[in-house]
Amino acid sequence: MLHTIHVDGKKMTRCNMADSEKITINMSVVDLGKVDLLVDEGFYSNRTDFIRTGIRNLLDKHADEVKQTVTRKTMAVGVVMYGRTYLEERRAAGEKVSAWVVGSLIIESDVSVELALDTIESIKVYGVLKASDKVKNALMSRIL
Repeated sequence: MLHTIHVDGKKMTRCNMADSEKITINMSVVDLGKVDLLVDEGFYSNRTDFIRTGIRNLLDKHADEVKQTVTRKTMAVGVVMYGRTYLEERRAAGEKVSAWVVGSLIIESDVSVELALDTIESIKVYGVLKASDKVKNALMSRIL
């Protein structure tokens, strides 16, 4: 379960948010046949169930490595949202933000290109970056 972190300048609140993204993978026909066989035998309800289970098992296996990397790089895990109010407060304080996120970074639609350029120093997202096309294009050189 993901948690949303709303950044409002004074406190961070957390609320549950179910979010998912589609991915596409290529598999050899033999591997796909093996998956279909396991589904047919009732080990998994469908191909998606098989793939999700495999991904979760590998993420569980590497949980310590992920945790150490997140700690070392001072990253946020979950969903981080930057809105106009928060970024205006940073600009007024003469501060810039660097967003390092494992999950999703959402730059809300009320954030102008000018405000984003004035306040966002760098972005690194392991997951999904959601922002207007104009803001994404303006920040392209700052996305690591």
